[in-house]
Amino acid sequence: MDQVKQDRGAKQDRGMMQVDEAECKGCGLCVEACPPKAIALGERLNHYGYRTAAYAGAGCTGCGICFMVCPEPGAITVSKRAPRKSSEAKAGANTCASN
Repeated sequence: MDQVKQDRGAKQDRGMMQVDEAECKGCGLCVEACPPKAIALGERLNHYGYRTAAYAGAGCTGCGICFMVCPEPGAITVSKRAPRKSSEAKAGANTCASN
């Protein structure tokens, strides 16, 4: 069981979520809906006086559930990340091809 936890910690995030603080009203629906619990309400207040959602910095799978439950259009953006090995191989290929 400890090995499984260590393996999970070694994996890179498969996704990235961003919050537009000007649009977020701090309802917390995304926090509750996030399967890996990668979102929390931040301590800072936006210009409306709401504590906005914030990405914890690790654990995002890119599933988009936070985006789907958010009642504010444009408050949350979710994107998938390319696997590290693929992007490194492409970067290496581009470097070789340009030399």
